[in-house]
Amino acid sequence: MTNLLALESLKQGHWFKLICGASFQHLPAVRTLTLAYTLAGADCIDVAADPAVVVATRAGLQAAKDLAREAQKQGFGFKGDLPLLMVSLNDGEDPHFRKAEFNASSCPVDCPRPCEKICPTQAIVFNNIKDSFSGIIAEKCYGCGRCIPVCPYKLINTASYILTPEAIAPLIMSTGIDAIEIHTKVGRLAEFQRLWVAIAPWADKLKLIAISCNDGEGLIDYLKAIYDLIIPHPQILIWQTDGRSMSGDIGDGTTIAAVKLGQKVLAANLPGYVQLAGGTNRYTVPKLKSIGLLKEAGEYEARGREQRAGSSRQGAVGKGENTSALQRQSPAFISGVAYGSYARVLLSPILEQLENLENKEVITTSVKANLRLEDEPELLWQAVKLAHSLVSQIKSQ
Repeated sequence: MTNLLALESLKQGHWFKLICGASFQHLPAVRTLTLAYTLAGADCIDVAADPAVVVATRAGLQAAKDLAREAQKQGFGFKGDLPLLMVSLNDGEDPHFRKAEFNASSCPVDCPRPCEKICPTQAIVFNNIKDSFSGIIAEKCYGCGRCIPVCPYKLINTASYILTPEAIAPLIMSTGIDAIEIHTKVGRLAEFQRLWVAIAPWADKLKLIAISCNDGEGLIDYLKAIYDLIIPHPQILIWQTDGRSMSGDIGDGTTIAAVKLGQKVLAANLPGYVQLAGGTNRYTVPKLKSIGLLKEAGEYEARGREQRAGSSRQGAVGKGENTSALQRQSPAFISGVAYGSYARVLLSPILEQLENLENKEVITTSVKANLRLEDEPELLWQAVKLAHSLVSQIKSQ
């Protein structure tokens, strides 16, 4: 089922990754997002390392494959070659791996509930119409933390979690995923090593490995140390620059941190590919184009040779004969962009309409409905059109 063209997209510099969220476990939404962005041309779908989430993702992928011919009739380029399926792991505490929590009964009745208004996934509800539930719908929360500072009474906390090494190997073996992404931080080399030891025996079954890291003092040295640890080196390695985590839907300016961090890592000429994340949105690709960090026809190879020659004179990353070979595989441009919160919020009107249709069905029939996006053709192609408006930005390169 794997899309080999996805790897070519990475090499050619027009890789698009959808981040559903390392903590996002709302299965209907994961399936819907996967379906819409796959039909729109995504190269990779990154989801929580949860077997139920992986099953929902695979269902979305299969639905997209079944709709390939219709997608072509609708004017979309999807031909049935599926994106890579990736799961995210962490080596320590990380905002991507947490849930907000609070006791709704402690909330004063006169509270204006700014938490409910600011939540991008509508994970905070009061007196939900289906069952009068109040509080946080855990499966919808992906840990953005925006509710915490706006609570007037400081009642909201977070619960973080770390995936244990013992749980990782069965996940890789049983779900047949294509790729993993490891979230880490500068200074956690020992923790990263423990996680890698658990992964290493099965790493050769993966098509690529991504390392996601925020900026910090000593970042490049830390990434170099990580590269020395991951033996044997994966065939395809992505450095994901997490500029400003989970903020792309806040405003266009959030992408600046992602671009700056991408420039920093790219200049280090680390073996592998550099892909942006953290604050990415509709402004990201135009910004990359304006500063010449995306591949342009005719200049890619020439500029790549020039940059790598300069880096070789200054002292290359890594050691031994393998280093030069790997450097030749390191593009001189940003190879792709990953979209998380912005991609989800872009499709939020569709997700809301599907949920409203489900609620209407429950009220009418007293039976829980499991509406699928493809069951509502008008909504389906609206969703794909919205997703394509984002995917096509980098695919037009």
